[in-house]
Amino acid sequence: MAAVLDSVRAFFAHSIFTIDAENAGDVVARETLLDRAMGPNRRRKSSEKIRRGRVPAEGLALVARDRDGHVIGTVRLWNIEAGVNADGTAIDALLLGPLAVDASFEGKGVGSALMRAAMLEAKTRGHGAILLVGDAPYYERFGFFAAKAQHLVMPGPFERSRFLALELVEGWLDGAAGMIVPTGRMLTSAPVRRAA
Repeated sequence: MAAVLDSVRAFFAHSIFTIDAENAGDVVARETLLDRAMGPNRRRKSSEKIRRGRVPAEGLALVARDRDGHVIGTVRLWNIEAGVNADGTAIDALLLGPLAVDASFEGKGVGSALMRAAMLEAKTRGHGAILLVGDAPYYERFGFFAAKAQHLVMPGPFERSRFLALELVEGWLDGAAGMIVPTGRMLTSAPVRRAA
């Protein structure tokens, strides 16, 4: 991951922000940012049911920092099973989310930079596909479309038109059908609920 983040840092060296790996000291800032950006009901979403009690996929928890090192953006990816293929084999994939950027930095390319860094790191680590629930007009520019997720379902309510997928390996989701199931490592301690 260091090589990917180094290249991203070099690209944004003269920018107002940098992309970095999330660390333990970022937890309160990340949770505060997510509460502000996603609102009070963010923990009730179907995607949250998949993430609850889990650790993000190895090396796939990223933050954007301003010049002073403060967290201004976050994205995390989670290990999942994206249904099964025609012969009944489970399909490993990632679930992206949430992606959030501090309101004072919106429109400055922070979200796009986080997305591109996350996609590159996922591909570098050998993952075959990423799924997410989000606004199609925003995510289509990164290659996410509803067609590849059309036979997959989220646990709980979700909007079909907002359930999108990107294949990092062509054909990875061919024939994928069924329920999205979390497969990532479990947390070993209680998750942070609210910022102090």
